[in-house]
Amino acid sequence: MNLSLNQATVKRLTLAEAAAGCVRAGIPAIGLWRDRVQEIGIEASARLVRESGLEVTSLCRGGFMTAASAEERAAALADNRQAVLEAAGVGTDVLILVVGGLPSGSRDLPAARGAVAEGIAELAPFAAEHGVKLAVEPLHPMFCADRAVVSTLGQALDIAEAFPAEQVGVVVDTYHVWWDPELEASIARAGAGHRILSYQECDWVVPLPADMLLGRGHVGDGHIDFVRMRELVTAAGWTGGAEVEIFNQEIWDTDGARTIATVRARHEAVCAASRV
Repeated sequence: MNLSLNQATVKRLTLAEAAAGCVRAGIPAIGLWRDRVQEIGIEASARLVRESGLEVTSLCRGGFMTAASAEERAAALADNRQAVLEAAGVGTDVLILVVGGLPSGSRDLPAARGAVAEGIAELAPFAAEHGVKLAVEPLHPMFCADRAVVSTLGQALDIAEAFPAEQVGVVVDTYHVWWDPELEASIARAGAGHRILSYQECDWVVPLPADMLLGRGHVGDGHIDFVRMRELVTAAGWTGGAEVEIFNQEIWDTDGARTIATVRARHEAVCAASRV
């Protein structure tokens, strides 16, 4: 399985620094974040990764479609359309969607999930016109209130399957889905429908920090069986490689070159232990 470095893993590095680190480490692909693309612009970002010889596996992120007011929903749609243009501009056909949590003051999960489906329905035709697929990312249930009312791969598929497979699919992120007792069946379902658009890796480590968002670890530092995870997505037909995305303050504070070297070493260790 090929390796991609998601920029979030080396948060302090600019796009130029992250791309150069990938080249030095022999990592052939990179997942981009919009803030770093916007720092230098779409054209400059596209040129930089192209001249580095890197594949762009995804752009993070769009989404946050659960706003309560019409004005906020319109602003979210405009931002998502801009994200689509950025994805197409930097040379990827995958825009990751973190769908959004409960609107302020709301406890109505069904309504929030309905808003997500409505937002995707508005965005998907525009994205298709620009050759971009929308990748719905389920997040662990602890993020349901503030980041993603879609918590399981099955829920993400329920939304995605209302649209053509060439328009909307899902993200299989090990950190968010490893615990799910329906995971094997859901990955098989996603594969059968050609819905897997991104496979992301990082580990579940405990204890969780005060900021739960920053609780991810390097592959091999926690509790996830990555050999099994890769076997499941490969059996489902995934050939796009593993994109390593880690949110962790200690890792962010570590020298970027050292982090990139660790990412590659851990990836190779899983490859050596598995058949994929």
